[in-house]
Amino acid sequence: MAKSKNKLDKQGASTEGPAKKFKAQSSVSGNSGELLYGKPFYTWMLIGLGFIVLGFILMAGGNQAPNEWNADEIYSIRRTVIAPIVILIGLVIEIYAIFKK
Repeated sequence: MAKSKNKLDKQGASTEGPAKKFKAQSSVSGNSGELLYGKPFYTWMLIGLGFIVLGFILMAGGNQAPNEWNADEIYSIRRTVIAPIVILIGLVIEIYAIFKK
């Protein structure tokens, strides 16, 4: 019986562990630890995320008592028009960042 290069346990599974296998695969693919996208991609993604968060902040707010109804505050231009537009701008920026070469 010749010894094999890989050590096997009683069930015939390799005992090398996933870390050794991962290193072998990454060295074959040429992965040197670089990011998939460059800095401009992540900058655009953060700008888009900032717009989306700003839109949700604009949509939130209002400190009313449970028995009080203030239609001017609930249906204000800021909440019904400006905030959704800002969120949509953020989504368009995200799409631009993804499709930009």
